[in-house]
Amino acid sequence: MLLLPLWGIGGLCLTSCDKDFVEINTNPNAVSVPTTPYIFSKALYDGAANSGNKGSLLFGLMQYTTSYNDVEGFGSKYTASQVNATGGVFSNSYPTQINEIGEVIKAVKDDPSKVNLYAAARIWRVFCYSRLTDLYGDIPYSEAAQGYNLSIFQPKYDAQSAIYADMLKELETAATSFDAANPTTFGTSDLIYQGNVTKWKKFAYSLMLRLGMRLSKVDATLAQSWVTKAIAGGVIRDYADIAKVSYLASGQNINKNPIAWQLLNDNYLRADGVNNTEGGKFQEIFISSLKTNKDPRLGVLSVVYVNGVASSDESIQKGMPATINGTKPADFVTYSEPKQTTVLKVDAPLLIFTVAEANFLLAEAALKGWYKTETASALYETGIRAAMQQWDLISGVSNVIDKARIDSYVTAHPLKTAGTVAEQTEQIYYQFWVGIFPDAQEVYNNYRRTGYPALVPNVYPGNATGGKIFRRFLYPVLEQTLNRASYNEAVQRQGTDDLLTRVWWDK
Repeated sequence: MLLLPLWGIGGLCLTSCDKDFVEINTNPNAVSVPTTPYIFSKALYDGAANSGNKGSLLFGLMQYTTSYNDVEGFGSKYTASQVNATGGVFSNSYPTQINEIGEVIKAVKDDPSKVNLYAAARIWRVFCYSRLTDLYGDIPYSEAAQGYNLSIFQPKYDAQSAIYADMLKELETAATSFDAANPTTFGTSDLIYQGNVTKWKKFAYSLMLRLGMRLSKVDATLAQSWVTKAIAGGVIRDYADIAKVSYLASGQNINKNPIAWQLLNDNYLRADGVNNTEGGKFQEIFISSLKTNKDPRLGVLSVVYVNGVASSDESIQKGMPATINGTKPADFVTYSEPKQTTVLKVDAPLLIFTVAEANFLLAEAALKGWYKTETASALYETGIRAAMQQWDLISGVSNVIDKARIDSYVTAHPLKTAGTVAEQTEQIYYQFWVGIFPDAQEVYNNYRRTGYPALVPNVYPGNATGGKIFRRFLYPVLEQTLNRASYNEAVQRQGTDDLLTRVWWDK
């Protein structure tokens, strides 16, 4: 037997292990250079999904849904044991949408031929960050998603006022930088507009309108300036320009409407009105309001199961009280729940910015005297009609709400122009509440800003807020461990990390 000295064995190993090392250790199914259009698509999917709309939290808080289960019903009951659930949007957003759109921007920003890609990516980054800062206030922004690029693993939290200033500047710069003569776009990887730069510009100015109005209480002069600029740029007023992400009925879950998919999995897969996994139903205040106002959306949104069969009969729709304490009610089956072919349709598009939202915001701007081309009354009416017509898009059925019923509703609910500005604002944001559903986060944002709709808080035993609707989400507990200095600085500047602490624009 031939014995080799240890150095010989080592030398032999180095020689033989070196051979084909790269080939053996290279994943044949991986790519060495990121494909930017694919990352952009993923950023769009994740940005649309990771918001306060996912799950029951804001649906309950804005009194659309509730549950007899204290965990699932947290949003409608403010149960103290579940407060840390509010950190989820923060935790899920940075590793996905924020990181992804940052990589897209890094890949295209220095290439003049990709100016349209850069502009669209900047606009989507604003959308993603706006959703985050509106929920939490001060957040990592200028140093965020720079762990790999700059080794920043404990990013500072920027003040929300500075974040808003930069987001609005980004929207203006991106919108004006589009080059219609340049054919390079994201094309089919653009899940919103398929590379149409004209529509992306309208989306940018529509976001500017949204964020500009958000400043109305904290700085009315600044708000008016941005709102005026957005209107001049051109916002979404046509049905074909609605910003939406399309989905599929089959395949991976990321390809399915995130709101519908979450609601289904949490509660409604069995579709029998009885075996709702977490005890969820539509809330009493929402269904009662639709019934009282003879709203034709009632039968489009909700069903009651009768002998196991879904019924849209408006006369039997009934919402469940949010005050039910932990025990499944005996009449559970008689309460309304979301309709499978509309709210729960997994291949329905997710509407990101609509004609309805634009018109309601413009109606408020007109009331304030910031927009004088159209009357608040006309804009309010157009908003109502658009909010009803957009269910055609969601359901995939033309004229899902009969035009005669829309006309009748509009006639019965005119803007009371003889009333005060506050009274008319309340009307606009009541219609916003019923019309923008299921975008509960945007309803929540405007509820905090305007106080409308005038929701009555649920004083539930053991709630975390003393029976008050909370004003912000809590930072993830992990931030206190992994990014403590930045976290402490944000809390010192903004206020206690508490559900009732108000964000900068919430006055």
